[in-house]
Amino acid sequence: MLGKNTVVSDLFAAVVCCGVIFAFLLLWQETAKRGLDQKLNRKLVHISIGLVLMLCWPLFSSGYRGAILAAITPGVNIIRMLLIGSGIWKDEATVKSMSRYGDYRELLKGPLYYATTVTLACVLYWRTSPIAIAAICNLCAGDDVVGRRFGRQKLPYNRNKSIVGSVAMATAGFLSSVGFMYYFSYFGYIQASWELVLDFLVVSLASALVESLPINTELDDNLTVTLTSILVGSLVF
Repeated sequence: MLGKNTVVSDLFAAVVCCGVIFAFLLLWQETAKRGLDQKLNRKLVHISIGLVLMLCWPLFSSGYRGAILAAITPGVNIIRMLLIGSGIWKDEATVKSMSRYGDYRELLKGPLYYATTVTLACVLYWRTSPIAIAAICNLCAGDDVVGRRFGRQKLPYNRNKSIVGSVAMATAGFLSSVGFMYYFSYFGYIQASWELVLDFLVVSLASALVESLPINTELDDNLTVTLTSILVGSLVF
Protein backbone atom coordinates (compact mmCIF):
# COMPACT_ATOMS: atom_id res chain seq x y z
CA MET A 1 0.00 0.00 0.00
CA LEU A 2 1.30 3.47 -0.86
CA GLY A 3 1.14 6.24 1.71
CA LYS A 4 -1.33 6.84 4.58
CA ASN A 5 -4.23 8.15 2.49
CA THR A 6 -5.64 4.88 1.18
CA VAL A 7 -8.00 6.55 -1.29
CA VAL A 8 -5.18 8.43 -2.99
CA SER A 9 -2.79 5.48 -2.82
CA ASP A 10 -5.40 3.11 -4.28
CA LEU A 11 -6.10 5.51 -7.15
CA PHE A 12 -2.38 5.87 -7.78
CA ALA A 13 -1.97 2.09 -7.66
CA ALA A 14 -4.79 1.69 -10.19
CA VAL A 15 -3.07 4.12 -12.57
CA VAL A 16 0.28 2.34 -12.19
CA CYS A 17 -1.34 -1.07 -12.65
CA CYS A 18 -3.22 0.04 -15.77
CA GLY A 19 -0.02 1.52 -17.18
CA VAL A 20 1.98 -1.66 -16.62
CA ILE A 21 -0.67 -3.97 -18.09
CA PHE A 22 -1.30 -1.84 -21.16
CA ALA A 23 2.46 -1.52 -21.69
CA PHE A 24 2.61 -5.31 -21.90
CA LEU A 25 -0.36 -5.39 -24.25
CA LEU A 26 1.33 -2.82 -26.50
CA LEU A 27 4.52 -4.90 -26.39
CA TRP A 28 2.69 -8.02 -27.61
CA GLN A 29 0.86 -6.01 -30.25
CA GLU A 30 4.22 -4.80 -31.53
CA THR A 31 5.71 -8.30 -31.59
CA ALA A 32 2.65 -9.47 -33.55
CA LYS A 33 3.17 -6.66 -36.07
CA ARG A 34 6.82 -7.64 -36.44
CA GLY A 35 5.93 -11.17 -37.45
CA LEU A 36 6.28 -13.23 -34.28
CA ASP A 37 4.46 -16.54 -34.68
CA GLN A 38 0.79 -15.77 -34.03
CA LYS A 39 0.19 -18.78 -31.78
CA LEU A 40 3.28 -18.05 -29.71
CA ASN A 41 2.37 -14.38 -29.46
CA ARG A 42 -1.11 -15.23 -28.23
CA LYS A 43 0.40 -17.59 -25.65
CA LEU A 44 2.72 -14.86 -24.37
CA VAL A 45 -0.25 -12.53 -23.92
CA HIS A 46 -2.16 -15.29 -22.15
CA ILE A 47 0.69 -16.18 -19.79
CA SER A 48 1.90 -12.72 -18.87
CA ILE A 49 -1.10 -10.44 -18.31
CA GLY A 50 -2.80 -12.18 -15.38
CA LEU A 51 0.48 -12.90 -13.59
CA VAL A 52 1.74 -9.34 -14.00
CA LEU A 53 -1.57 -8.06 -12.65
CA MET A 54 -1.17 -10.21 -9.53
CA LEU A 55 2.32 -8.82 -9.02
CA CYS A 56 0.67 -5.38 -8.76
CA TRP A 57 -1.87 -6.40 -6.10
CA PRO A 58 0.31 -5.40 -3.11
CA LEU A 59 0.12 -1.80 -4.33
CA PHE A 60 -3.53 -1.68 -3.27
CA SER A 61 -5.10 -1.45 0.17
CA SER A 62 -6.53 -4.54 1.85
CA GLY A 63 -10.17 -3.48 1.83
CA TYR A 64 -12.86 -4.02 -0.76
CA ARG A 65 -12.03 -0.71 -2.43
CA GLY A 66 -8.55 -2.00 -3.21
CA ALA A 67 -10.02 -5.13 -4.78
CA ILE A 68 -12.46 -3.13 -6.90
CA LEU A 69 -9.78 -0.73 -8.14
CA ALA A 70 -7.44 -3.63 -8.89
CA ALA A 71 -10.24 -5.11 -11.01
CA ILE A 72 -10.53 -1.96 -13.13
CA THR A 73 -7.73 -2.94 -15.52
CA PRO A 74 -9.07 -6.42 -16.44
CA GLY A 75 -12.57 -4.93 -16.32
CA VAL A 76 -11.62 -2.41 -19.00
CA ASN A 77 -10.31 -5.32 -21.06
CA ILE A 78 -13.71 -7.00 -20.81
CA ILE A 79 -15.21 -3.93 -22.46
CA ARG A 80 -12.42 -3.87 -25.08
CA MET A 81 -13.01 -7.53 -25.95
CA LEU A 82 -16.75 -6.93 -26.30
CA LEU A 83 -16.29 -3.89 -28.53
CA ILE A 84 -13.55 -5.40 -30.72
CA GLY A 85 -15.13 -8.86 -30.84
CA SER A 86 -18.47 -7.46 -31.91
CA GLY A 87 -16.87 -5.39 -34.66
CA ILE A 88 -17.80 -2.02 -33.14
CA TRP A 89 -14.15 -1.10 -32.52
CA LYS A 90 -11.60 -1.92 -35.20
CA ASP A 91 -8.23 -2.89 -33.72
CA GLU A 92 -6.28 -5.23 -35.97
CA ALA A 93 -3.20 -5.20 -33.73
CA THR A 94 -5.19 -6.53 -30.76
CA VAL A 95 -6.95 -9.11 -32.93
CA LYS A 96 -3.65 -10.35 -34.30
CA SER A 97 -2.01 -10.59 -30.88
CA MET A 98 -4.91 -12.39 -29.15
CA SER A 99 -6.65 -14.54 -31.75
CA ARG A 100 -5.77 -17.94 -33.16
CA TYR A 101 -6.81 -17.31 -36.75
CA GLY A 102 -7.04 -13.53 -37.06
CA ASP A 103 -10.83 -13.43 -36.72
CA TYR A 104 -11.99 -10.55 -34.50
CA ARG A 105 -14.96 -12.61 -33.33
CA GLU A 106 -12.58 -14.95 -31.50
CA LEU A 107 -12.13 -12.22 -28.88
CA LEU A 108 -15.69 -12.90 -27.68
CA LYS A 109 -14.55 -16.34 -26.51
CA GLY A 110 -11.15 -17.10 -24.93
CA PRO A 111 -9.89 -13.52 -24.46
CA LEU A 112 -13.25 -12.40 -23.03
CA TYR A 113 -13.40 -15.39 -20.66
CA TYR A 114 -9.81 -14.71 -19.63
CA ALA A 115 -10.46 -11.05 -18.76
CA THR A 116 -13.65 -12.00 -16.92
CA THR A 117 -11.85 -14.64 -14.86
CA VAL A 118 -9.12 -12.28 -13.73
CA THR A 119 -11.67 -9.56 -12.93
CA LEU A 120 -13.82 -11.87 -10.82
CA ALA A 121 -10.75 -13.28 -9.05
CA CYS A 122 -9.96 -9.72 -7.94
CA VAL A 123 -13.48 -8.85 -6.84
CA LEU A 124 -14.64 -12.13 -5.30
CA TYR A 125 -11.47 -13.64 -3.81
CA TRP A 126 -8.71 -11.02 -3.79
CA ARG A 127 -5.16 -11.57 -2.55
CA THR A 128 -6.02 -13.22 0.78
CA SER A 129 -7.55 -16.25 -0.96
CA PRO A 130 -5.52 -19.18 -2.33
CA ILE A 131 -8.40 -19.73 -4.77
CA ALA A 132 -7.54 -16.48 -6.57
CA ILE A 133 -3.91 -17.57 -6.84
CA ALA A 134 -4.79 -21.04 -8.11
CA ALA A 135 -7.40 -19.81 -10.61
CA ILE A 136 -5.13 -17.21 -12.22
CA CYS A 137 -1.91 -19.24 -12.11
CA ASN A 138 -3.45 -22.34 -13.66
CA LEU A 139 -5.21 -20.21 -16.27
CA CYS A 140 -2.12 -18.18 -17.18
CA ALA A 141 1.08 -20.07 -16.39
CA GLY A 142 -0.59 -23.37 -17.21
CA ASP A 143 -1.10 -22.37 -20.85
CA ASP A 144 0.41 -25.03 -23.11
CA VAL A 145 3.53 -23.82 -24.92
CA VAL A 146 5.84 -26.79 -24.37
CA GLY A 147 3.35 -29.42 -25.50
CA ARG A 148 2.79 -27.81 -28.89
CA ARG A 149 6.50 -27.89 -29.67
CA PHE A 150 7.69 -31.09 -28.00
CA GLY A 151 4.55 -33.11 -27.36
CA ARG A 152 4.93 -35.93 -29.86
CA GLN A 153 3.42 -38.62 -27.63
CA LYS A 154 -0.32 -38.02 -27.49
CA LEU A 155 -2.74 -38.87 -24.71
CA PRO A 156 -4.66 -42.11 -25.40
CA TYR A 157 -8.01 -40.46 -24.72
CA ASN A 158 -7.32 -37.23 -26.62
CA ARG A 159 -5.06 -37.20 -29.67
CA ASN A 160 -5.08 -33.39 -29.69
CA LYS A 161 -3.23 -33.27 -26.37
CA SER A 162 0.18 -34.57 -25.40
CA ILE A 163 1.59 -36.11 -22.24
CA VAL A 164 4.39 -33.54 -22.20
CA GLY A 165 1.90 -30.68 -22.57
CA SER A 166 -0.31 -31.86 -19.71
CA VAL A 167 2.67 -32.42 -17.42
CA ALA A 168 4.08 -29.00 -18.33
CA MET A 169 0.73 -27.34 -17.67
CA ALA A 170 0.35 -28.93 -14.23
CA THR A 171 3.97 -28.13 -13.36
CA ALA A 172 3.83 -24.49 -14.47
CA GLY A 173 0.48 -23.87 -12.77
CA PHE A 174 1.71 -25.49 -9.56
CA LEU A 175 5.09 -23.74 -9.40
CA SER A 176 3.62 -20.32 -10.15
CA SER A 177 0.93 -20.90 -7.50
CA VAL A 178 3.57 -21.74 -4.91
CA GLY A 179 5.63 -18.74 -6.02
CA PHE A 180 2.68 -16.39 -5.50
CA MET A 181 1.90 -18.07 -2.17
CA TYR A 182 5.33 -17.03 -0.90
CA TYR A 183 5.03 -13.64 -2.60
CA PHE A 184 1.74 -12.81 -0.85
CA SER A 185 2.86 -14.37 2.43
CA TYR A 186 5.78 -11.92 2.45
CA PHE A 187 3.21 -9.11 2.67
CA GLY A 188 1.18 -10.99 5.27
CA TYR A 189 -1.86 -11.66 3.07
CA ILE A 190 -1.80 -15.44 3.45
CA GLN A 191 0.11 -17.97 5.58
CA ALA A 192 2.55 -20.11 3.59
CA SER A 193 2.62 -23.79 4.57
CA TRP A 194 3.42 -27.22 3.19
CA GLU A 195 -0.26 -28.10 3.47
CA LEU A 196 -1.08 -25.20 1.15
CA VAL A 197 1.64 -26.35 -1.24
CA LEU A 198 0.02 -29.79 -1.45
CA ASP A 199 -3.39 -28.18 -1.97
CA PHE A 200 -2.01 -26.15 -4.88
CA LEU A 201 -0.63 -29.37 -6.36
CA VAL A 202 -4.04 -31.03 -6.19
CA VAL A 203 -5.70 -28.06 -7.90
CA SER A 204 -3.07 -27.89 -10.65
CA LEU A 205 -3.31 -31.62 -11.33
CA ALA A 206 -7.10 -31.44 -11.50
CA SER A 207 -6.96 -28.41 -13.83
CA ALA A 208 -4.47 -30.13 -16.13
CA LEU A 209 -6.61 -33.27 -16.20
CA VAL A 210 -9.77 -31.37 -17.13
CA GLU A 211 -7.86 -29.33 -19.76
CA SER A 212 -6.70 -32.58 -21.36
CA LEU A 213 -10.21 -33.97 -21.84
CA PRO A 214 -11.82 -34.04 -25.31
CA ILE A 215 -14.63 -31.82 -23.99
CA ASN A 216 -12.32 -28.84 -24.49
CA THR A 217 -12.84 -29.08 -28.23
CA GLU A 218 -16.39 -27.87 -27.49
CA LEU A 219 -15.84 -25.78 -24.37
CA ASP A 220 -13.16 -23.10 -24.08
CA ASP A 221 -10.40 -24.17 -21.70
CA ASN A 222 -10.33 -20.64 -20.27
CA LEU A 223 -13.67 -21.61 -18.76
CA THR A 224 -13.04 -25.23 -17.84
CA VAL A 225 -9.64 -24.63 -16.23
CA THR A 226 -10.93 -21.68 -14.23
CA LEU A 227 -14.05 -23.47 -13.02
CA THR A 228 -12.00 -26.52 -12.06
CA SER A 229 -9.51 -24.41 -10.10
CA ILE A 230 -12.33 -22.66 -8.25
CA LEU A 231 -14.37 -25.78 -7.54
CA VAL A 232 -11.45 -27.97 -6.45
CA GLY A 233 -9.88 -25.04 -4.60
CA SER A 234 -13.12 -24.54 -2.67
CA LEU A 235 -12.85 -28.13 -1.50
CA VAL A 236 -9.19 -28.29 -0.53
CA PHE A 237 -8.28 -24.80 0.75
